[in-house]
Amino acid sequence: MRENDLDTVAAIEARSYQFPWSKKLLGSCLRAGYYCCVMEDNEGSLYGYGLLTHAAGEAHVLNVCVAPEHQGRGLGKKLMQHLIHFCRYCGDETVFLEVRESNQVAQNLYARLGFQTIGLRKGYYRDGNQVENAVVMSLGKL
Repeated sequence: MRENDLDTVAAIEARSYQFPWSKKLLGSCLRAGYYCCVMEDNEGSLYGYGLLTHAAGEAHVLNVCVAPEHQGRGLGKKLMQHLIHFCRYCGDETVFLEVRESNQVAQNLYARLGFQTIGLRKGYYRDGNQVENAVVMSLGKL
């Protein structure tokens, strides 16, 4: 991901979530040195992205998104496989993530990739007046 990708990334984020991350927040992740990657087609059109942090042998997936019009084609799986491969390359031993308790599709994908549920963060997602728990998942022994 580069600075000039942020408008497109923010637009995908806005189409994908009721309470999206702002362009400013996405940019701050990029400028902070988090691993920020994009998926694009052969013509250079961006259709997905992922962000993670890693330190001391652990990685934390912060955001993974495929544009709604491109979902259902296995691209989320490819994006997660790329992030996992990056973590292995960096020597991380464990990858953590949080996923909305209601997002069974994502939980199933992460489970197929080897992630295990390790806990629940009550009230983790606070969107306006809505509060939702997060399922905490991890993938160890990369």
